[in-house]
Amino acid sequence: MASTIKVNNIQNQCGANIANKCGTTITLGASGDTITLACGASQTGFGRTGTVDWDTTAKTASFTAVSGNGYFVNTTSGAITVTLPASPSAGDIVSIADYTNTFQTNSVTVARNGSPIGGISADAVLSTEGQSVTFIYVDGTEGWKNVQDSTSNVTGNAFIQATGGTITTCGNCKIHTFTGPGTFCVSSAAVCAANNEVSYLVVAGGGAGSTGSAQGPSYGGGGGGAGGFREDKSPVTPYTASPLDGAGPITITATGYPVVVGGGGTTQTYQPTCTPGPTLAMDGSTSSVFSITSTGGGGGGGSVSSPYTGRSGGSGGGSGGRTPVEGGGPGAGNTPPVSPPQGNNGGAGTCSGNTFAGGGGGAGGVGANGPQSSAGGDGGAGVATSITGSSVTRAGGGGGGSGYPGGNGAPSSGGSGGGGGGNGNSPSIGGVAGTTNTGGGGGGGGSQYNNATAKSGGNGGSGIVVIRYKFQ
Repeated sequence: MASTIKVNNIQNQCGANIANKCGTTITLGASGDTITLACGASQTGFGRTGTVDWDTTAKTASFTAVSGNGYFVNTTSGAITVTLPASPSAGDIVSIADYTNTFQTNSVTVARNGSPIGGISADAVLSTEGQSVTFIYVDGTEGWKNVQDSTSNVTGNAFIQATGGTITTCGNCKIHTFTGPGTFCVSSAAVCAANNEVSYLVVAGGGAGSTGSAQGPSYGGGGGGAGGFREDKSPVTPYTASPLDGAGPITITATGYPVVVGGGGTTQTYQPTCTPGPTLAMDGSTSSVFSITSTGGGGGGGSVSSPYTGRSGGSGGGSGGRTPVEGGGPGAGNTPPVSPPQGNNGGAGTCSGNTFAGGGGGAGGVGANGPQSSAGGDGGAGVATSITGSSVTRAGGGGGGSGYPGGNGAPSSGGSGGGGGGNGNSPSIGGVAGTTNTGGGGGGGGSQYNNATAKSGGNGGSGIVVIRYKFQ
């Protein structure tokens, strides 16, 4: 029959021993109890489980290790030497761990103290960031064997953790690219406040180019203005920003941020009866994220029916080729005004001999007036940024269209688009659409007199939103 002794402690009384006389099991304590050895006492016979007792006071200077112990070693201030125990016995065990993840800067020398390390009579060096090792003494031949070497460093998230859009990396930066609406969802902010400032690019949809006219004298349609372009570069995310960098710093927190990506404006299809719509070329739509909004590009001005004036927007649309006769002018850029400006004005059309429409404004320059070397005005230049990891030029204006006022000759050339903006008309095609996800303006349409070959303007290109931050 088993017996239970209920006392506060068991001590050696007058040299007597409590021993197992009958080969049965002696149980100390009950389930859930903690058995504590008195201060200064030691245990034998229980064996070791293959682990160490960790000394949680980090070592900042060289020392001699004791078998059975694990040590956190802090090399922030310089290299440290850890000397293994002298005259070890089989089964002795020592562990070492990188306390501040600085072994790669200041290494730890493991001094063998007379015994081999892995069969080699030489000291070892720990020089990998976040490294932790465990040595067990085997015998005089192999000496201390490393039975565990972890070079992985599992830490808490010290940087921004987020999802949304298409995610890529560039160096120490993570990039979220949105080509359509979505949510930039931040699950964890960075520990260091400076790393919570993100870089961003917000480009709105480009305006459409206006349709040309072949009714009576032929006239070119104005080129569409580029979508507004806004960018800000965080100091912790190095890349080559555009000249428009400086839209304002944004510091994020752990929350969801809605992302809006504007579509390009659409143009009115050419109608032989020249039935005008309320607007011949529609504006692009706005893009936004955080508190930053970029305005859609203005549509190009009409070629033969009102409104001849280019429309205002992020960048303004060019005015139509009949502007000098009917009145009106290019659309205004940077509307509403922000600093740095999100875009520029469109160009003015002319009606002298041939008729040439103005080019749409771009983020990097105004749209050119027509005629321009017997062609419609070129679209304003776009601007380049490497926020996505490579240099891409966006937000160029659409080229203005042109017409031929008499006879059956081919129309003059249309203007060229810049930075994603579409070209103006050619003899066989209408205005070219702005490039998708660049915010480029659509090219203006042209026409050929008395041949019913007027061409539609091009649609504006859709916008884009890019967010970049440090993630490691």
